[in-house]
Amino acid sequence: MKGTIFVELIKMAEDAFGEDTVDDVLDKADLANGGAFTAVGNYPCSELVKIVVAFSEHSGISPEDLQRKFGHWIMDHFVENYPGFFKDKKDTFGLLEAVDGEIHVEVKKLYPDAELPKFTTERIAEDHLEMVYTSPRPLVEFCHGMIEASLERFNEAADIQRCPVAAQADSAKFDITLTKKAGKAA
Repeated sequence: MKGTIFVELIKMAEDAFGEDTVDDVLDKADLANGGAFTAVGNYPCSELVKIVVAFSEHSGISPEDLQRKFGHWIMDHFVENYPGFFKDKKDTFGLLEAVDGEIHVEVKKLYPDAELPKFTTERIAEDHLEMVYTSPRPLVEFCHGMIEASLERFNEAADIQRCPVAAQADSAKFDITLTKKAGKAA
């Protein structure tokens, strides 16, 4: 995984728990590199999972909830640092539909060695999108948090139903039905 993800996770933890606590938790997490990450480095996802579990044990917040919170955090990071990815996106569905065909194409230009998850979308109705998230990493909750953050960004609300994808352990199908469209009730 790209180091920028690790750097942002640690920033989120510092914001929530303080720098000294983060240093203590990282020291106890038994990380291969001792918790030193750079934005341009590449690191195994297993190290990210160790960090999430360590902060879960410290805080009492479940690893799943921490991943979802991180999905919200990283969306803000992406909006701030990659505004071009969001240009001309009028709503959550437009953004989600653009992930594989536009956003990940640009990410690959910036980071050719990035191993990205796959997002397959199908618009069922104007207010209903099915999205299948496929990844070799156990980050379904992180993806869920990013969907929630996208809805917030566009001032939308939705019912999000999720089910696993058969024979793909770290994948999920999200059924997203808008209950409130941007700026008005659905």
